[in-house]
Parts: sequence; structure tokens; C-alpha cells
Amino acid sequence: MSDRFITITLHKRGVSARARLLDDEAPRTAEAIWAALPLGDQVFHGKFARNEIYTLTPAFAEVEPGPENTTVTPIPGDLCYFTFDGILDNPAYGYEMDSAPAQHRLLIDLAVFYGRNNLLVNGDVGWVPGNVFGTIVDGLDEFAAACNDIWMGGARGEKLTFSRADE
Repeated sequence: MSDRFITITLHKRGVSARARLLDDEAPRTAEAIWAALPLGDQVFHGKFARNEIYTLTPAFAEVEPGPENTTVTPIPGDLCYFTFDGILDNPAYGYEMDSAPAQHRLLIDLAVFYGRNNLLVNGDVGWVPGNVFGTIVDGLDEFAAACNDIWMGGARGEKLTFSRADE
């Protein structure tokens, strides 16, 4: 199989990065995402993991991929897939419970890690390993600057999307 590429975009900030799917390392996750593209919605900045932005979507895979190529210490440019079953409905997380993603019991978190020193641990549930399904190969510096602006300037009104890269 030849390499497959996706584009990750922050729309309001007008920035995109190109990533290669890790078909050899995470074949089930990469295929589930590829089949469901485009994906995305409101962006959020990580509270616990540090240098992370993400979007939440209802489950989209016919069969959940399960753990593969997991990490709790993602590096800059890693794209991770997380499955959450009901734990995000705690009001302490700050999600609006009447929003579209929060109404679904099974949520998928598609995350982009843009800096170093990330640690995927949550005070309520402990370690939260994610499936590393892709890596940014072009545009990380500009994308990271936009991610940092989300941290400092706010996420309201910003949309994070994942789509197939132009062939």
C-alpha cells in the first residue's frame, strides 16, 4: 500500500498541516479514520495532556479499532485516537452537555500534539493511552503556533477538521 495523507485544518486561524497515516503501525485505526473522512468540529485545547488540541465526534467506525500503537507520551506531530465511553459527561470537564458530541455515550477524541512533554494521565481515570495513527510531515511549526494561540487566545468559534489530502 502506498502512503496515505490527510490534511488537518484550523479554519478560523487559516492554517493546515499535512500528515501521513501510520498504516503499518496502526492499520485498524488508520483505516477507520480514512473511511470516515472528513471529520471534525469545535476544537478544544487539552487541560491535562499539555500541548494538545482535539475535537470530539460521535463514534464512526463500524468496529472500534481497539488499542494499537498506543502511547501515553505523544511527541510533537503525533495524531492520536481516543475512545471515551461516558466519562466526559462529568460537568467538571466543562463540556456543554446539550452539545452534539456530548449527547453520544461513545465519543471519539481526535487529537493533535504540537509540543513536547505531554503525559496522558487524567485525575479521574488514570492513564489514558491513545492510538497514534498519524504523524505531521509538513507544516508543524506554523500549526503549533496556531495551537498555542488557541491555548492563549481561546478556542471558541474555531473548528478542527481532518480530511483526505489532495492527491
